[in-house]
Amino acid sequence: MTLAELLAVILVAVLVVLLLLFLLFRASWRVAEPDEALIISGLRASARPTGTGESMGFNIVTGRGALILPGLTKVRRLSLEAHESEITVPCVSQQKIQVDLRGIVVYKVGDDYQSIANAARRFLDRPATELETKVQNVFVGHLRAIAGSMTVEDMISDQDKFTQQVRDRCTQEMESFGLVIDSFQIQAITSPSAYIENLAVPHQAEVEQNARIARANAEREAVAQEQTAQALIAQSTRDTEIKKAGYQAEIDQATSSAKQQGPLAAAKASQAVVEQETKVAELQAQQTEQQLQVDVRKPADAEAYRQTTLAAAARDVRIRQAEAAAQEVRMAAEAAAAQTKVAAEAAAGALTVQAEAQARATRITGEAEGDAIRARGVAEADAVKARMEAEAAGIERRAAALSRNQEAVIAQQIAANLPEIVRAAASSFEHVGTFTVLNGAAGVTETLAEMIQQAGVLANIARQTISPMMNAQNGDGSQSNGEHAAIPPRTFAASGASRRPARSRPDSSSGATTTAAPAGTAPDSPAPDSGSGADQATGHADEP
Repeated sequence: MTLAELLAVILVAVLVVLLLLFLLFRASWRVAEPDEALIISGLRASARPTGTGESMGFNIVTGRGALILPGLTKVRRLSLEAHESEITVPCVSQQKIQVDLRGIVVYKVGDDYQSIANAARRFLDRPATELETKVQNVFVGHLRAIAGSMTVEDMISDQDKFTQQVRDRCTQEMESFGLVIDSFQIQAITSPSAYIENLAVPHQAEVEQNARIARANAEREAVAQEQTAQALIAQSTRDTEIKKAGYQAEIDQATSSAKQQGPLAAAKASQAVVEQETKVAELQAQQTEQQLQVDVRKPADAEAYRQTTLAAAARDVRIRQAEAAAQEVRMAAEAAAAQTKVAAEAAAGALTVQAEAQARATRITGEAEGDAIRARGVAEADAVKARMEAEAAGIERRAAALSRNQEAVIAQQIAANLPEIVRAAASSFEHVGTFTVLNGAAGVTETLAEMIQQAGVLANIARQTISPMMNAQNGDGSQSNGEHAAIPPRTFAASGASRRPARSRPDSSSGATTTAAPAGTAPDSPAPDSGSGADQATGHADEP
């Protein structure tokens, strides 16, 4: 191998070695971009080269390059670029009103070594969503706390203060994450209950009202200006047209005057000719008129006079004929009226006669009915009188018989009322459902005997009661004027019987009512005699 070849091999080897060294250096050299930081850990990571920062065993390189020993050190990149996150938070204001806050926060890792170290320890090799979630959690909590201490009006009107309070409270926690807040803005504040919209209604209505008023005023002023301008334009147009018309009239007048000079001269010449011709025509007309007077008018006047005379004569004839016909009609009407009057008077007379006859018949019928009623009343009165006299006579005869034989009359009255006496004696057994006789047929016989004995006792009591009354009545006597005598009712009582309502039955001789009352009590008010109408006295018998 020659020297040249040897030098060539050496040169190639040197070049290869240099290339390998360059490639190795290239692979080991890391350069930090302006928006990132290099986090170097491993061998010699605790050393602090120029331009780097040291924090807890790893190096941080920003804005320059660093040599990395492959296999001995590890480098990772931490982004320093800004992140943007939208935050939507439902909150409750100081007035207990539900509001929704929507804001935008822009944040990044701080540029100082401490912030980069804090961010590297927490977010290095972590997904970006985890960083965004932590930031949102920090802002959501502080937003709710600050919104709860403010009114909705303050949040809307003083958003700078609201935003600054949020940034101040979140800065410390964000620094612990190694993050800084570049910007925080409230994008929207809404209320599900339309509270914010209702706040704007009065102001909006006022603004709309002012806008309508201003618009109406502007339109009114514009219309007024337009009307004024149009009036001025019309006035100018009118003046111009008037002046034009005046000038045109003067021009037309001058033109007409110039044009009429020639025809005026010709007209004057024609006028002279016409005047002469008119005079000739007048003379001819006068001649023709005189001829017509002779040929036409005189004969026509004579004929007209004749026709007028004939017409007047015919008119007089017709008038006389009409007057005669009217006279005939008037006479016929008067005759018909007289005939109608006579017929009406006859009919009226007939009606009058008929009415008088009907009234007379009605009066006779009424008188006959009145006589019949009077006769019927007299007959009824006589019948009543006769019945009362007969009853009075019967009472007198009874009184005479009683005075002669009181015992017989009393016996007759007792016999007539014996059923009532026995019924009163047996009234004590009326409500007895079962009657038990202890000693058989002998007991029944004794019971019936006691009832008959009680009836006899009652008869004796009645006889003793009636006798004094009869004696007193016989002493008084009956009156001679036909008045009715009063017979006291007979009252019977059963010894030892149960009390029961009184029973009444008509008297067989006089029609009076006899009343039986309980023992030891007075009977009810006396019943009137339906036949004689006399009042009866009331009496009672004491229990023996």
